[in-house]
Amino acid sequence: MLNDLKKEVYEANMALPKYGLVLFTWGNVSGIDRAGGHIVIKPSGVDYDKLSPDDMVVTDLDGYVVEGSFKPSSDTPSHVALYKNFPEIGGIAHTHSTYATSCAQAGIAIEPFGTTHADYFNGKIPVTRHLSEDEIANDYEKHTGLCITELFKKNKLNENEIPGALVRNHGPFVWAKDANTAAHNAAVLEEIAKMFILTKLANPEDKPVVMPGKLLKKHFYRKHGALATYGQKNG
Repeated sequence: MLNDLKKEVYEANMALPKYGLVLFTWGNVSGIDRAGGHIVIKPSGVDYDKLSPDDMVVTDLDGYVVEGSFKPSSDTPSHVALYKNFPEIGGIAHTHSTYATSCAQAGIAIEPFGTTHADYFNGKIPVTRHLSEDEIANDYEKHTGLCITELFKKNKLNENEIPGALVRNHGPFVWAKDANTAAHNAAVLEEIAKMFILTKLANPEDKPVVMPGKLLKKHFYRKHGALATYGQKNG
C-alpha cells in the first residue's frame, strides 16, 4: 500500500546523509496520507545504505503499525503529535545535524540575521522549553512533539511560515507540504544555523543586529504565498 508515498519518503530519508545532516541512523523523515489516515516513516535503527522503499513502515494516525516488517522510528509519536496539531503539513524531518543541534543544546533560538534565513522562515526559529520529569518518564517522544506544538500555540506562531523548531537538549524538527520538501528544509535549517553561529563569532564585540522586519517579510513573501515572484511560472 501507498507505494508512491513510500518511494517519496525513502528518497527524502536518503537526502539526509546526502546533505550531511545525519551520522549512522541519527534522523528520520515521514510523510502523511491524510485522505487515507496513514503515516509512512523510516524504520528504527536501520542503516541508510541498507534501506529500500519497501522498508518504509506504514502506521495509522496513532502510530500503530499497519504495514511493514520493521518497527517504525522511535520518534514516530513526535511525528504523530505534529501531524495532529499542524493539519496542513505533509512531511516531517528530524535530524541531529551539528549546527542546528548545537543551538538546541544551548537553548538558543535562531534569530533572523540575513536574507537566507528570511527566504524560508518568517521570523526566528524557536526553541522549546525543558520537558518536565513526568513528560520524560511517560510518553517521552509524544511529549516532544506536543512541546513543539505548545510552543507555537503559546506564542501564536504560524507553522506554515516558520516550518521548524529546535527541541531543547535534542535537535531540530522541520516540516513542509511533503516529505521531500521537509528534508530540503532540514538542510536549509542546518545552513542557517551555521551562518547564525558564525555571524555571532564574527562579531564578538557587538551583538549582531536582527534584520529589519520589512526586509524579512520582503524575502519571505518573494518565495511564499499567492504573490510569490521567485522562480519560473508553470506553463
